[in-house]
Amino acid sequence: MFQKLQQKWKVNGGRLLLIILTFALGGSLCGLAGRKLLGLTSLEKNWLWVVIYIVLISVLWPVCVLLVSVPLGQFRFFRNYIGRLFGRMAGKKASGQKTHLAIFASGAGSNARRLIEHFQSNPDVNINLIVCNKPDAGVIQIAKDHHIEVCMIERETFFSGTGYVDVFKKHHTDWIILAGFLWKIPPALIAAFPNRIVNIHPALLPKYGGKGMYGKRVHEAVIDHNETESGISIHFVDEFYDHGKLIFQARCPVTPEDTADTLAEKIHQLEHLHYPIELQKLLQKK
Repeated sequence: MFQKLQQKWKVNGGRLLLIILTFALGGSLCGLAGRKLLGLTSLEKNWLWVVIYIVLISVLWPVCVLLVSVPLGQFRFFRNYIGRLFGRMAGKKASGQKTHLAIFASGAGSNARRLIEHFQSNPDVNINLIVCNKPDAGVIQIAKDHHIEVCMIERETFFSGTGYVDVFKKHHTDWIILAGFLWKIPPALIAAFPNRIVNIHPALLPKYGGKGMYGKRVHEAVIDHNETESGISIHFVDEFYDHGKLIFQARCPVTPEDTADTLAEKIHQLEHLHYPIELQKLLQKK
């Protein structure tokens, strides 16, 4: 049972315990509040009392659970959970109509983790596939921790074959999100997902983009050219490296004391802050 809940909500064991505790404490607080409020009336404990009590706790439950979720650090989960419940009651979009994302990553996966955590309780977005080209990449363990399927790709099929389009169709993929993925996206995928492939680059494009410009190389180039600022560029992916239409840019200063490592840390902070939010805005618009 607990394993199924972990898979359904895409949380680890620790978070699952906090969520269950929030349900329990919120329910207890709701029941106590309902009895206290009815105690202020002169109603006798008969069928009418029971009916009013049920109505009261139905109204109080969302408020009580949200209150308890704050100190337990689960407010975002329950805000989205309750929103999903009301959405279903109102006949809104069902879970089967979610927007499905596939995240491509080649390395440690810090941006992928941030995206997963941001969207894990969103009722309208489902990250259901991690695509990776390196068997030892850290992002694979992140996918396992969040019970997300991993698709390991090999170069020949990716570039000369179908580009794994059939795999994405099987997973009902709507958008492809690149989060530190080092291979160029082949024409087959670009044709299958027009204006639905997004990348984040660790510099202010069009500067310091192109083939071979990734990771530390970008930051070294920025410093070598005595730039006074750098930043991130979120953009659509087309047939050329780091060339597609810009969606968003954020900037940070580059000081004389900066090294490639210190600049990389500044860039990571911008990525983790802005990438999930800007993607959410983009998905809402589309």
